[in-house]
Amino acid sequence: MAGSLQRRGGGRGGRRAPMADINVTPLVDVMLVLLIIFMVTAPLLVAGVPVDLPQSRAAALDQQAKPVQVSLDGQGGIFIDDQPVTIAALPQQLAAIAAQPAPPEGRRVYLRADKGLDYGKVMGVMGELNRAGLNRVALVSVGGDQQQ
Repeated sequence: MAGSLQRRGGGRGGRRAPMADINVTPLVDVMLVLLIIFMVTAPLLVAGVPVDLPQSRAAALDQQAKPVQVSLDGQGGIFIDDQPVTIAALPQQLAAIAAQPAPPEGRRVYLRADKGLDYGKVMGVMGELNRAGLNRVALVSVGGDQQQ
């Protein structure tokens, strides 16, 4: 056999065969450090209206353009991008957002609602979004592995 002709070290005049294994320990170390950095900084990036979100197993959405965020807090207050809006002024605000030029993939709206809110209140806001022509609505929830 040709494989048995190579000598592995030891003996006089023997040459060592090159090591063909890849050392993955530095790669794993770097990846673990990056994972820890992302785990520490991710909660710090969340800002805005404090909302107790329901949990879900759905994966996060990948998107380039900054979405419009509509939030409903535990008392039923409505916020558009952290700015409070009354229920009477909501249709005009949403119509103004819909009238702005949209990115090629369409304007996305993230709807964040406190899990203790009445379902009818959330559906009322979704109806106003639909009436304004903002049909790409994503409901935001907390990932299944996070506890609040």
